[in-house]
Amino acid sequence: MKKLFFTLAISIFFLSSCEGPQGPPGLDGINILGQTFERTVDFQYNNQSGLQEVLIEIPNSVEVYESDAILVYRLEGQLPDNVDLWSLIPQNFFLGNGDIIQYVYNHSFFDVQILIDGNFDLFTLGPAFTQNQTFRFVVVPSNFASTSGVDINDYNAVMRALNID
Repeated sequence: MKKLFFTLAISIFFLSSCEGPQGPPGLDGINILGQTFERTVDFQYNNQSGLQEVLIEIPNSVEVYESDAILVYRLEGQLPDNVDLWSLIPQNFFLGNGDIIQYVYNHSFFDVQILIDGNFDLFTLGPAFTQNQTFRFVVVPSNFASTSGVDINDYNAVMRALNID
């Protein structure tokens, strides 16, 4: 019985203290770093598409990967104490007489195109919607976009979750 116990103890010692080649490294913790930038732009009417359009290049200082999402917010105005009010695009405006416009956008990893679409001749759209318009662009890393559960319609919630001032 002593020999069996001794053999078992030695076997356990050797099996538990063996080392082999190091395995592949594990995944690091998720490090989500969002980025943001703003632009004030003037839209131009495009005769071919019939839309008001503007193309914004993403600055070199902002790193965007092809898998990332970009959220675009339009500056609506300000509250007292210069607190900005932002609205997520797409955004509709009902202008009366049945006229409707909508701000929409598309993006790549190097630029963002913002369009104003509508149900009437947009050449006649006034400067209140086409000139001196300020937009904020929030780059959302793909990990965050798919796993965060943050309400992207709430600009402040997105900024807090991405730890952006």
